[in-house]
Amino acid sequence: MNSFINKYSTIKFFGNLPDDGVINSCEIYNKNGMQMKIITYGATITSLKIPLENGSLIDVVLGFDTMEAYINSFHLNSAPYFGSTVGRYAGRINNSVFSLNGKFIDLNSNNNGHSLHGGNIGFSQKIWQIKNVSEGENPSVTLSYFSPDGEENFPGDLSIDLTYTLSEENELIIEYVASTSEDTIINLTHHSYFNLDGHNSTILEQELLVHSNKILETNEHNIPTGQFLNLQDNSFDFNKAKICPEKIDTTFVLKEVEEYSVSLYSSKNNLKMLVYTNQPAVHIYVGGNCNNEIKGKENSDYHNLSGICFETQNFPDAPNHDNFPSSILRKEEMYHHKTMYKFQN
Repeated sequence: MNSFINKYSTIKFFGNLPDDGVINSCEIYNKNGMQMKIITYGATITSLKIPLENGSLIDVVLGFDTMEAYINSFHLNSAPYFGSTVGRYAGRINNSVFSLNGKFIDLNSNNNGHSLHGGNIGFSQKIWQIKNVSEGENPSVTLSYFSPDGEENFPGDLSIDLTYTLSEENELIIEYVASTSEDTIINLTHHSYFNLDGHNSTILEQELLVHSNKILETNEHNIPTGQFLNLQDNSFDFNKAKICPEKIDTTFVLKEVEEYSVSLYSSKNNLKMLVYTNQPAVHIYVGGNCNNEIKGKENSDYHNLSGICFETQNFPDAPNHDNFPSSILRKEEMYHHKTMYKFQN
């Protein structure tokens, strides 16, 4: 694809995969100066720049500068999935097996005998196609991916459209629409690591609020037991804003509220991010450590406190728990997931 540039978007060559697959980048801008860059490898957000009150821009997501770094990141001891689209099933599936329509389906295992984030080569490592770029007010880019029946052993041909929009209210809107040729399971999420003080900082001075009264109980492999833990008198009760935790890898059951589900606030930049979603849960994870093996953007050394993820989604291992929201997508149905990250000075 040749470079294409206009007032609100830019499409350029980003790099090649080892098999010579071509990866392009797309940048879109809103009228306020908010900027987003995505690459077609994993439909990944590599940069998200927010205008501050002083007129400067700050990049609030972790990422890499090169194609090689993104590829190599999946060979780290713990792949960070920076900014990527996760699927077919975000989170873990116990023992990589589930039952659908009375039939047991064995998935590929990639995490202590379990399936994590879609298996060995999930949607985060696939080439997505740029389907449409919309200009003007609320500029957007739509990417598509076709996942064939049997990919990572999931049933059904799955067709997905993913649209990233930058609204004139400085909102990043992420919308997924998917259909399947036969009954399957699906749980998509976005995996950016946010840091409102800048991608090369620490999240420890930022305040977190989560509208949730309970979290999923998990075992030693972080697999849900099917039970819930009440957040009253729990250190992970963030119904009142408090400083981000140093370590968290936890699924919060969201209250059914019309307002935002999560907020993150930086007093340093007087910048707040509000998270809205139609999903029943948000998995919150603090991390980003690349173990000094791969440099982040601008030669950054990412560490255990570099960023915080808000993975809006269904419950991990939902196919194996009747008391969890259903993750089954029937062949006559449409999957619709919408999440919005709103930035305010």
